Amino acid sequence: MNKVATFQIGKNGITTTVLQTLTRMLESHKFIRIAALQSSGRNRESIKTMADSLINQLPIPCTYTVIGFTIILRKRTEPTKHRR
Repeated sequence: MNKVATFQIGKNGITTTVLQTLTRMLESHKFIRIAALQSSGRNRESIKTMADSLINQLPIPCTYTVIGFTIILRKRTEPTKHRR
């Protein structure tokens, strides 16, 4: 299940349905590739703002990278504790 899931965000931007879908996707995937469609206002500042907004609204801790008009979400994993 380490495949990269793909998702598209269009003119409606980040809605509750988008957040619910991404949350479900993050439960089974470590990476999600989110393409910002042209109708979503494709400029670099709006993509970064959208990524910041996603990180703040998702219940699962994530980090992101913006490459062009694509947001790569990466689920943060808890560090494993080593037993002695």
